[in-house]
Amino acid sequence: MSILLAVALQLSPTAGADFLARVSQAKLAERAASGPAYQKQMWDRIGNPTTDAYKSCLASNTPTDKAPFTLVADVLADGRLGHIAVHPETAVAKCMAGQFASWTLPAPPAKPAPYPIEIDFSIKP
Repeated sequence: MSILLAVALQLSPTAGADFLARVSQAKLAERAASGPAYQKQMWDRIGNPTTDAYKSCLASNTPTDKAPFTLVADVLADGRLGHIAVHPETAVAKCMAGQFASWTLPAPPAKPAPYPIEIDFSIKP
């Protein structure tokens, strides 16, 4: 067991750094020339389904964990999502990652490829 803990501790900072790098890449893509137009297309397609899925994930995880989290994913040329990750990995966050895994977004801009996205989830009182 101590070996597993040591391995987990060695991998954890790298995993966190990778996640933060992916968030940064997605934010850069959002600010690029084609970013705002793609964000509009994306949210026109997934805005209501995202809200519905989030409500469902909150309702299906008792006790409800309303902690904020971030989802990152790569949008492939055909709009499918890959390399989906969430942080922190709460039950609600994992539920949302599962929802996103089955969705197809609009075809993204050609560069960067794959096209990174990030979505921050939080509940405002």
